[in-house]
Amino acid sequence: MKLPCLILLCAVLATLAGCARSGPTTAPVASLPPVRVRVATVQLESVPELLALTGTVHPARHALIAAKVMGTITELPCVLGQTVRAGDLLVRLSAGEISARLAQAQAQLDQANRDYTRERDLLPKNASTPGAVKNLETRVTLSEAAVREAQVMLGYATVLAPFDGVISRKLVDVGDLASPGAPLVEIEASGAFQVEAGIPDSLAAGLKTGTVVSIAIPAAGVTVEAPLAELSSAADPITHTVAAKFTVPAGVTVRSGEFARLQLPGGTVRGLFAPAGAVVPLGQMERVFVASADGRAVLRLVRTGAGRGDRIEILSGLDDGERVVVAPPADLAEGRMLEVLP
Repeated sequence: MKLPCLILLCAVLATLAGCARSGPTTAPVASLPPVRVRVATVQLESVPELLALTGTVHPARHALIAAKVMGTITELPCVLGQTVRAGDLLVRLSAGEISARLAQAQAQLDQANRDYTRERDLLPKNASTPGAVKNLETRVTLSEAAVREAQVMLGYATVLAPFDGVISRKLVDVGDLASPGAPLVEIEASGAFQVEAGIPDSLAAGLKTGTVVSIAIPAAGVTVEAPLAELSSAADPITHTVAAKFTVPAGVTVRSGEFARLQLPGGTVRGLFAPAGAVVPLGQMERVFVASADGRAVLRLVRTGAGRGDRIEILSGLDDGERVVVAPPADLAEGRMLEVLP
């Protein structure tokens, strides 16, 4: 029973196939009217080799604020990410010892002033000596210096922002004991960033201040043209690199610590380049249309390399001197006649 059913199914499929072949057919591509296109000649050129380096985004100006005197932190009004102005309070310390020293120095100054005034008034009456007056004058000067010193030390108990910026790190909290030299907070100047990178010493000699390089910052999703701002005069003896800083253009939103990728020109290499608009992606493949000598479109699969502005390197699939269609229209197909625009 199964064999007759199978034979009947094959007969039905053959009938349907015959009906499909007897329907209307699509016109050949060669019979379609020519497509008006622009073409460009693929040429072999000598271009500088681009070397990929890595770097890190840093603020152009930052400060690690530390204490100059010892004391307990009583006020810490700043928080991470807070914008501060120059002179804003960052940290306040309790400095009872310094306050007591200031009071003691002020009392000694007052006593020295009284003694000096008394002896100076007695000198015309021959009740004192010039030496005694001179000694008291010196004591007044020393007491004034002690008062100023205590005032300066007491001022260190109040830590202020040195410039306009943003709080990037907070290393202490209220109640902690601050000691001289111990960092408290870190502040970064807002709106000005640099990319720091180590340049191989073989390339550093060809760089100078103002040289512009292309820098991609993937986390921010931007690629910028950044000029060289600083270049060290010494190379690291271990890594054999030279420290360099590139200025990120104003208005570009980045964060300190982000990864950056630099492209520096190296030696000269030969490459085959075509307009980037001539390459059309097709899934995981890339294709171009070549204008043949008889005026027809010829489809080619190509493999591309790095892009350079509005051009892209062709690694395989094309030869020097061939003409490719720039921005091919969607209906362009293999064998279609072309009308090349001037």
